[in-house]
Amino acid sequence: MTSSADSPNTPEEPYADYGYGSHVGLRRELNEDSYVVTDTLFAVADGMGGHEAGEVASSLAVQALAEGWESAGGQVGRAQIQNFLDEADARIRRATNSKAGTTLTGACVVRADAGSESCVQWQWLVFNVGDSRTYLLNDGALIRLTRDHSQVQELVDSGMITADEMHSHPHRNVITRALGAGDMWEADFTTATVSPGQRLLVCSDGLTGELTDEQIAQILNAGRNAQETVDWLIHQALRHGGRDNVTVILVDVRD
Repeated sequence: MTSSADSPNTPEEPYADYGYGSHVGLRRELNEDSYVVTDTLFAVADGMGGHEAGEVASSLAVQALAEGWESAGGQVGRAQIQNFLDEADARIRRATNSKAGTTLTGACVVRADAGSESCVQWQWLVFNVGDSRTYLLNDGALIRLTRDHSQVQELVDSGMITADEMHSHPHRNVITRALGAGDMWEADFTTATVSPGQRLLVCSDGLTGELTDEQIAQILNAGRNAQETVDWLIHQALRHGGRDNVTVILVDVRD
């Protein structure tokens, strides 16, 4: 995936600009978020497990993912990504004695089978464990590509609370699926076609816990470039309370 404005671009590869950033927030002593940004792989992990342990868990998760991606030369699919996450889970359990865990979400650009070498298509392969989120802004509409693995999401799904009540619910931080802790779960996977004009957003719940999807969409549609938009999203999360670490990656697909 071409990422430099001076790099050559061919019809066979998407062209992208991206921005990224992370902030400890206003109430935490440590930043337990980690992230990885490459030309074709973008992921955020949000660690948990007490003093420094969450930082270890999230760092090991993105490290295992990035190393697996590099060793495969970026030519991966769902099975390979799950293998990388299994390795991340094992590393975290060994390093923390199963006393820490992390969420992990992100997307990679994969070549789709279009049936012809002359008609190449590309897809986002989106993966998720926990309550960090990946979104796609397409034609101005914000689409959430991941489903939270959390108690409040289960309450929303069952109709017991509304989506707006998730932000203030006392169990909003209770995660039902994580790497390195509890039972080992497979990640959720979904795909979306890569198209010029899209914005892919990958973030920890330090952003979505402070801003609604409507507020995020307004900022994404404001016309700022990728890095300026990332900085503004983090700034707004802090203005709305900054109760958690906040990490944001934004990828703009260009013509």
